[in-house]
Amino acid sequence: MSESTPNGKPQPRTGKSLKAQQRRQEILQIAMDTFAARGYNNASLQEIADRAGVTQAGVLHYFRSKAQLLTSVLDLRDATDIDQLGPDRPQGLAFLRHLVDTVRRNTEREGIVRLYAVLSAESVTEGHPAQDYFRDRYAGLRVMVTEALAEASELGETRPDLNLEEAAAAIIAVMDGLQVQWLLAPESVDMTAVTDRVVTALLAEFTSKTA
Repeated sequence: MSESTPNGKPQPRTGKSLKAQQRRQEILQIAMDTFAARGYNNASLQEIADRAGVTQAGVLHYFRSKAQLLTSVLDLRDATDIDQLGPDRPQGLAFLRHLVDTVRRNTEREGIVRLYAVLSAESVTEGHPAQDYFRDRYAGLRVMVTEALAEASELGETRPDLNLEEAAAAIIAVMDGLQVQWLLAPESVDMTAVTDRVVTALLAEFTSKTA
């Protein structure tokens, strides 16, 4: 019987030995690479098991289902983002500059960027197991950017008439759209430079005085 977390969700069945933990992380990384390359629907547990050098039963020893394996992959991706953000996020307009730095770091981790792009697009399909995750993630991102813009407004850094929610949605749309273009043509699209240019232009608009 699997253990439960404080929120009542069962945890993956894993051994407690260091070897078992290492094997679980290995399967998780292989699943991340496979989902990024083939998408959730096209990737199979058998393919992941073959790449990991185990049986399907071996994969299911650590992850009860393909859907739970996907959830664990997304949790790993989030943990990476949290580690990079640090304990305190920048405040006000400094947070927009932080987003440019995030894009710069993303150019060094193509696999995670591809995973996000592929699964976020797939998640709009009916019954996709990551749909709630991405719906909540986008909602959370909009809140985070909106809060940063609200902080900037309180400090007098932005125009008081700025529609914060629309501005936040626009910033996120630019970043995600550039990821797709960069993945398809990395030699032609400088994701960091374009994001910096767009953020700079938005900042100019956000801070300009109305007539």
